[in-house]
Amino acid sequence: MKRIEDLEVEKIDKRREKRKKSEWLRAIESVFDGYTLKALYDLIDFGSEEIKGMDFRGVISSGKEANVYYALSPKGEELAIKIYRTVAVEFKRMEAYIIGDPRFKKRRKSTHALIYDWARKEFANLTKMEEVGVRVPRSIELKRNVLVMEFIGEDGLAAPLLKDSPPETYEEAEKLFKTLIGFVKTLYNKASLVHADLSEWNIMMFNGPVIIDVSQSVLKPHPNAEIFLLRDLKNLLRYFSRIGLEDLPSLEELYEEITGNRPSEKDLFEV
Repeated sequence: MKRIEDLEVEKIDKRREKRKKSEWLRAIESVFDGYTLKALYDLIDFGSEEIKGMDFRGVISSGKEANVYYALSPKGEELAIKIYRTVAVEFKRMEAYIIGDPRFKKRRKSTHALIYDWARKEFANLTKMEEVGVRVPRSIELKRNVLVMEFIGEDGLAAPLLKDSPPETYEEAEKLFKTLIGFVKTLYNKASLVHADLSEWNIMMFNGPVIIDVSQSVLKPHPNAEIFLLRDLKNLLRYFSRIGLEDLPSLEELYEEITGNRPSEKDLFEV
């Protein structure tokens, strides 16, 4: 049987946790709407055992599309909470990646519905990419426009992007290039996916490359999938050429290596 002193300590701890949660949620009220706050409350209070009662610590990054927050699970595991904005977002840009995706044929056209589809898309893409062995943050749970993922980094410090952490040696650059092209090939041939925005800005370096920001990634049947693939490859070739890697394949050769086909003149012209 617990002592009175122990019960009092437990009550104080619970009040502190409740206050901490309330303070954090109040801090983001000016940024996110009531639907988002409800989703956060549901994840904290009624989420899976892996994240129920998670402890929010602060902002990792802030962008036009979403903010990413740092949190700890009840077991002390580091988490990244990505919250997609429901206002002041580029709806036309988002629609370009959703319209034509067979997973989203039946879609309501409200603002919130579009953002929820965008979040669902990233969750589905992360799950599929992990299944085929491409290194991405592990997707954990999704509630409306709030995505809970594995934190890429250590002790609250996010891993650097490739743009800020280039390979230190020529040999490392060669190895990294081969690894990333291998990821693109695996995505295309095993997951039927194209990242559609792959560059040094969407690759984190943490014991090797980790692909991030995959909400825009499309399936091969998407009408612009081949153009997006060419653009991804062009970005990688540009980056590795800029840091001094030599004897790189041409864009056409790389495309053929991945798809088994030569790119059309029309697609090359549009990249």
